[in-house]
Amino acid sequence: MLKGLNRGYFNSILESRVKRALKKVQGDFYYDYAQSTLCVWGSDDADMDTAYEKVKKVFGIATVCRGIACEKDMEDVKQKLAENVDDLLGNAKTFKCEAKRSDKKFPLKSPEICAICGGTVLENRPDMRVDVIDPDQVITIEIRDRKAFIHGRGEKGAGGVPVGSGGRAMLMLSGGIDSPVAGHMIARRGAAIDAVYFETPPYTGEAAAMKVRTLAEKLTEYCGEIYLHSVSLTEVQETLASTCKEKLFTLLLRRFMVRCASKIAEKYNAGCLVTGESLSQVASQTMLSLAVTDAVATLPVLRPCIGLDKEEIVVRAREIDTFETSILPYEDCCTVFTPKHPDTRPDMEEILEEEAKLDVDGLVERALATDHFIRLG
Repeated sequence: MLKGLNRGYFNSILESRVKRALKKVQGDFYYDYAQSTLCVWGSDDADMDTAYEKVKKVFGIATVCRGIACEKDMEDVKQKLAENVDDLLGNAKTFKCEAKRSDKKFPLKSPEICAICGGTVLENRPDMRVDVIDPDQVITIEIRDRKAFIHGRGEKGAGGVPVGSGGRAMLMLSGGIDSPVAGHMIARRGAAIDAVYFETPPYTGEAAAMKVRTLAEKLTEYCGEIYLHSVSLTEVQETLASTCKEKLFTLLLRRFMVRCASKIAEKYNAGCLVTGESLSQVASQTMLSLAVTDAVATLPVLRPCIGLDKEEIVVRAREIDTFETSILPYEDCCTVFTPKHPDTRPDMEEILEEEAKLDVDGLVERALATDHFIRLG
């Protein structure tokens, strides 16, 4: 599906991502990449079940299936098919065979291969019925350059493009539902991600920090290695609470977050910020509010969830297994000092007047001095 001469670039990144995903899985694995298919072979002691589940989460893979390797000889194909027919068919009542003959030098053409293999299935499972229109199961026979393979329908992979092929992004990771989903979505488009979490000790405790760490660890299953930064905004929040108008507190705080995240992103060569904001979901996410926040960013701010409603975001959070962690009842810094009546139609002039009361650069500098990180994944 890739245009031009860049397919090899994506293929090499994808293979390295699969190798990284299987690095801690029991056994030795061997790789053969040809004709847009990556074959992963396991040693006798390899945990292929775990490997299969790991590979399903690697972005850039369309379909994953367990295959049976055969010699490029129809007698061996028939024998392997007969030995594995029950596993291939499962509870199906109807089936059909499909053949993919990427090696055009193979003496039999695809219809002939299908006829021979279909006959083998019926010899061993006379209870089965052929249905070429809407079968319960499809058995695929692939004749490739080095080997032949037999496999079932397979499962849908993670899709997208390989992580690392689209640059690096800095995810503003809270303990909520939305930001982990945003991280997953941007990684699916090829961005390697790091993350920054803003804490407010003693108002936010260790449990809140561990919650965010758990979310980041769950994202590493899809995104690979993540550096999780933690930055204290206690002084910022206390200063805002004692100095500025309450209705603007959340927006002013968001602007400080974006300033800090931008500097961390630039320091570690990220090309954009990523947030979990969804248009008009809360007061700080109206169109005017987002414009006020973006005004202090020095990098593009990407919002993958911007057009999703909460229900759609929750569905995605459940799919990537972050939802149950996100709803744990530990406060993040955005819920501390929350104004009763936040301004949903902020005026930039008023925002700047409030910030003029503050030592903005000093507050940002002292917040960044608290930055510390851990490597996950």
